[in-house]
Amino acid sequence: MANHKSALKRIKQTEKRTERNRHVRSTLRTFIKRVREAVAAKDANLAKEALAAAIPVIDGAASKGVIHSSNASRSVSRLTKLVNTLS
Repeated sequence: MANHKSALKRIKQTEKRTERNRHVRSTLRTFIKRVREAVAAKDANLAKEALAAAIPVIDGAASKGVIHSSNASRSVSRLTKLVNTLS
């Protein structure tokens, strides 16, 4: 266990960040799942709406440092490609 003030503070900061990152990552996965489910159901309109909602969440996760910017770019690209298969 931590023996000095700065270590105790770092523990608290880490717990806060971990909780925040967990929420962002969980939300991100949910939005991606919605796009994939809409594509699986072959509903083009729903898939496009889900993609439009997912892109800002993916970009937000990247800007917060939860995922790498390349990972975000790759995710958006693959999801867009997937949705375009329905059109």
